[in-house]
Amino acid sequence: MADVTMRIWRGDADGGDFAEYTMPAVEGEVVLDVVHRIQAGPAPDLACRWNCKAGKCGSCSAEINGLPRLMCMTRMDSLPPGEPVTIAPMRTFPLIRDLVTDVSFNFTMARQIPAFEPRQADTPDGAFRMQQMDVERGQEFRKCIECFMCQNVCHVIRDHEENKPHYAGPRMFIRYMELESHPYDTNDRRELLRQRMGLGLCNITKCCTEVCPEHIKITDNAIIPLKERVVDSSYDPLAWLGRKILRRTKKPAAAAAVEAPAFAHPTSEDRLERTTVPGGATVSTAAASAPGAVADPSAAASDA
Repeated sequence: MADVTMRIWRGDADGGDFAEYTMPAVEGEVVLDVVHRIQAGPAPDLACRWNCKAGKCGSCSAEINGLPRLMCMTRMDSLPPGEPVTIAPMRTFPLIRDLVTDVSFNFTMARQIPAFEPRQADTPDGAFRMQQMDVERGQEFRKCIECFMCQNVCHVIRDHEENKPHYAGPRMFIRYMELESHPYDTNDRRELLRQRMGLGLCNITKCCTEVCPEHIKITDNAIIPLKERVVDSSYDPLAWLGRKILRRTKKPAAAAAVEAPAFAHPTSEDRLERTTVPGGATVSTAAASAPGAVADPSAAASDA
C-alpha cells in the first residue's frame, strides 16, 4: 500500500508549526493508530490525549482536515486518498502542547449548574414513577461523552474569547435541559440561563449538532426548548398574569447560582463574587455575569 502523509501540529502556547510525517499505510487503521505509530517511531515526544480508543471517552478530540472529529473513530480510508492528513488541536481551548488542550473551562461551567432538586415521591414508600417519554428524553442527553467538540465548534466562544466567562456552551445546555425537563425537578434555572449563562448568544446554527459523535440533537432538543422556556417565563403576558394570580415568582439568577457546586464547595478555579439574594443574606456566587445582567437579584423578579 502507498504511504500516508500526516501534518501534525507541534508546539505549545508560545508558538509552533505543522510537522510532516510519512508513514506506511496500513489497512483498517484509524487516525489514532497512525498517531501512535508516529509516537513509537519518528516523534516519541508527540503529545496526544487518548484513553479508550472506542469512541466512548471523548479524549482524542482534534481537528482533522479542519473538522472536529474523534481520532479513534475517523478511519484513514474515509479521508481523501493521496492527500496529506492535517491534525490540529481544538482551537477554542488554550493549547498545552501539540494536540493537547486545556478543557478545564468546561468543568468550571459545569460546576455552576444548580443541582437537581426532586419533589416528594408519589408513594409513601418513596418510589418515583416516570413516563417512558420522559426517561428517553433524559437518556438522549446522557449519551454525551464530553468530547467537547460541540464547545470547540461553537462560534460564540471559538471566535470570541471574551464570551467564555458568561457562556455555558452547547454541552452545558443539554445538561440544563436534562434537569429542566425532568418531571421531578423543582429547581428553576431559567433566569440563570438568561442572565448569566448566555443562552441568548446562541443563534442556533446547528454546528454543534453536526459534529456530535453521539448524534445528540443538541439544537432541536435542548437549546431551542430552553430558549422557549426562557422567553415564556420572561415575556409571555399570560405566564406573567398566571404568576400574579397564583402568587408565584421566578427564581432570580443569583438565588439559583448559590445552589451550584461552585458555591457549595468552591475550588481555586471558581471565580467568586459577593452578592445579595432575596431575604437579605449576603453570599458568594460563581461570577459569570453577562453584559446587561441586573446587579440587584431582586430586580430579576420584579416582573414575576
